[in-house]
Amino acid sequence: MILGYDRLYAPDAVEIALPDAASARTLVAARRPDLFERLQAVTQRIGAPARVLDATLLGAARLGLRHGSFGDDFHAYHNEGHVLELGDRRLRRALDDLGDSAPRGDDAAALLLFAACHDLRQRETVDVPGPVGGNEAASVAETFRILSACGFDPQQDRAYFVALEMMIAGSTFDARPVPKPDPRTDELPGLAGGALARGLALWLDSDHPGWREDADARRGERLGRLAADLDTANVGEDFVQLCDTALRLCREREMRAGRRLDAATSAAPSLSFLGPGQQHYFFELHRFCSREGESVFGAGKAANGPLVKKTSAAMLARFAAAPPANGEAVLAAFSELTGAC
Repeated sequence: MILGYDRLYAPDAVEIALPDAASARTLVAARRPDLFERLQAVTQRIGAPARVLDATLLGAARLGLRHGSFGDDFHAYHNEGHVLELGDRRLRRALDDLGDSAPRGDDAAALLLFAACHDLRQRETVDVPGPVGGNEAASVAETFRILSACGFDPQQDRAYFVALEMMIAGSTFDARPVPKPDPRTDELPGLAGGALARGLALWLDSDHPGWREDADARRGERLGRLAADLDTANVGEDFVQLCDTALRLCREREMRAGRRLDAATSAAPSLSFLGPGQQHYFFELHRFCSREGESVFGAGKAANGPLVKKTSAAMLARFAAAPPANGEAVLAAFSELTGAC
């Protein structure tokens, strides 16, 4: 639509195995019926049409088969459970807390579709020019095919396609260290660190001039900021939920790096991630991208801040005398300190 990623990434074996909503329903009914029940309840609450549930379920089922509990490449964080974190728990909370200002109609439906589709691809090796990640670009391409398979028309329903394109692109998360402010301006570069959604408009201004004249693109950029806040809302959830997220991400990072948690090679990177790494994410990388997201999750983040500092310090103190034997020892210590599992 705007960015052109749909032409760059072809369907894979998972798409072929689950071509439509009917095949997704069959798989989910056999493996995890609660997934359908919870997503159906959300679509009913927001009054979304059947095709929204179809597309959401197809996205969740494909993620479950590709990287979740339905397949053989399990990712501890990026799996079908993450769809429910965003599309059920966090979206419901936003709807409850925002009241009359909560997203309605097609906006709420787009956020639910985002929850199911933004992490579809996790092992892409081909990047695209600019700040959007290869996984996100490939997820955009597959999302377009999911929408088409579930009865959305690229012309008549262009607003959905463009919104999901902007939202998924904006969910790109840059975990690299944040550069120091430019001494001449005392400002950080607009696209540095954290979710791209905060600086997406600046990049679009540079690489896709004229996007602001496109009402669908403007809406997508706005929704993308709230979508990014839902994606990173662990900072403002219950502290145990925040720490549970950290544990799952740590397990996935070590798996992706080819390091077994019972091996000594996983000890130092696991301690770095669950010690100072959590403080870096929480205080330096994460920033709210929307007023709505900060309204819902800001107070929770403020309450979690001292606990994150305390836990990070305790993790380093735990292993100050002797380094951990392996990653499992680090995860066990973090679980004991936080109550997460």
